[in-house]
Amino acid sequence: MISEGGARLGRQAAHRLVQLDCCVVEAGLTEAEFARIEHEYGIEFADDHRAFLAAGLPVHEPREEKPDTSYAWERPWPDWRNGEPGELRRHLNWPVDCLLQDVQRGHWHPAWGERPDSGEAAVDVARSRLAGVPAMVPVYAHRFLPAGHGTFGHPVLSMWGCDIIYYGADLLDYINQEFEEPRPEHPDDWAPQATVPFWRDYL
Repeated sequence: MISEGGARLGRQAAHRLVQLDCCVVEAGLTEAEFARIEHEYGIEFADDHRAFLAAGLPVHEPREEKPDTSYAWERPWPDWRNGEPGELRRHLNWPVDCLLQDVQRGHWHPAWGERPDSGEAAVDVARSRLAGVPAMVPVYAHRFLPAGHGTFGHPVLSMWGCDIIYYGADLLDYINQEFEEPRPEHPDDWAPQATVPFWRDYL
């Protein structure tokens, strides 16, 4: 059972997405489908993310002509119902895999100690350190929410290696920011606070 606040926020975000008419939205995921997905991929949807997907499953953009080849997956919306498992795993692994690519290019997190001399050794150390970081679940393309039953209201993060920024104070704010005309600048009271350990160190 999900929290009342999480359910409300997720439904509001789903309703707003339908209003904006920017993608195809199929019937929402069922409890049985959530159970299968979470078991198969070893994740837990946050309460608002779960309510969002239960209200309707966005699958693709109507004017999409060909897959976007700039990512490790083909479609920006993860198709949790019928998507190819390997593609969904690549999408789930994106935050860590993309950060490892940056390590190969020279990035190093101070908490990891002294960087090894070789890029290959640095990647091996970073991979072991990243094995236990909190899971991030894709919302759309490289926009992610933290996993976790019983939680909601997390900021949506745009994640591209070590380049991580806020892209919404919460899921509803994110839908407006991504699919409505973006704000030219954030209002003075727009002050999201990342809740997820490790990843928040990059913000």
